[in-house]
Amino acid sequence: MFPVILITYQFLELFYVSCLGFRAVEYLGCKEPHICLYKDEIEILLLQANTEHINPNRKQYGYDAYLYTDDGKALEDEFNSKGVKIIKPLHLTDYQNQEFVIEDCDGRWIAFRLKTKIILKERKENLSPSFLIFFVFHL
Repeated sequence: MFPVILITYQFLELFYVSCLGFRAVEYLGCKEPHICLYKDEIEILLLQANTEHINPNRKQYGYDAYLYTDDGKALEDEFNSKGVKIIKPLHLTDYQNQEFVIEDCDGRWIAFRLKTKIILKERKENLSPSFLIFFVFHL
């Protein structure tokens, strides 16, 4: 979960829709207000925070979120064309994965990774067909 200050959830939603190509569905009138963002097999939830302190996950893990993609080059090109800040361009890691890292409008680092086909084949049974990410905001 990623806390977001009071009004930034609207900017987050706009960024993820206009720059990253997500589709947004708002549930702000619910008991637990949230926004769902969808793209391909990725679902991101923006949830209300129960804290005022924002502590990015990348301080501990190096990224705030880590997502999988089928075509890292095409996705990186799409994001570049929309002016998304690329922190690390597409590269081959020492563990044989191609990945790139962007920064969202709140400064979170989101990694997109394409696993090699050999690794995918070996771990296919353990991979989920979709990914669920939680972002948290203040109302």
